[in-house]
Amino acid sequence: MIKKENIWYQNARSLNYFFYRQIWHLLALLILLPIVWAFAAPVMGEGSWLGITDITWFWLTIGTAVLHQIVVWIVFRLQLGWATLSKIFGRFDLFIWSLIFLPFLLARVITLLGLAKSDSSSLFLPELIALALAFFLLIPAIYTIWSVLRYFGIIRALGADHFRVSYRKMPLVKKGIFRWNSNSMYSFAFFLLWFIALFLGSQAALSAALFQYLYIWVHYFCTEKPDMEIIYDK
Repeated sequence: MIKKENIWYQNARSLNYFFYRQIWHLLALLILLPIVWAFAAPVMGEGSWLGITDITWFWLTIGTAVLHQIVVWIVFRLQLGWATLSKIFGRFDLFIWSLIFLPFLLARVITLLGLAKSDSSSLFLPELIALALAFFLLIPAIYTIWSVLRYFGIIRALGADHFRVSYRKMPLVKKGIFRWNSNSMYSFAFFLLWFIALFLGSQAALSAALFQYLYIWVHYFCTEKPDMEIIYDK
């Protein structure tokens, strides 16, 4: 059994910290949603893929991203303040967390692909420019994913430092793309979604990809960064 006292932090053990910066999370969401809808709505309404309309795909990809990041906020704050998953699942806590996290991550890609397929060829950019941008953005996205798998580790990327003291003691990764950007997962990995949207020429999907890119930074500043300041005493 994992020793709970080695995992949770007293200064994170309050409702005040549990909701810390989440009002900004909510405000950012209320600002981003109408903006992304305004860009996507004009080109939607007639397309479909696999029998699902483009508007439904749009709200599926947006809803998946929002639900994913809300779940991450709740689990991270419960784990940091009370070691909740570790109390419930013991040494299987990270395994259970990966079973929750990874399907959400995959669903974010699949639903955006569905939106792009249902709304293909709606993009305002000329096809050659869109394709050039797509492959330009694909390079750092693939390099980031490779660097995570090769040097960072998928378990660590899931937020293992919220679950294990050993991960908190690991040095910063300075290999692969992390040599140039320590926050590459936020900066470049989501370009994969941009690639899908640009490659299929979907304005609605590009709008949703932009939303996901901005929204992951909302997660960073409202949830991840404050947690890191506690974990690493900064």
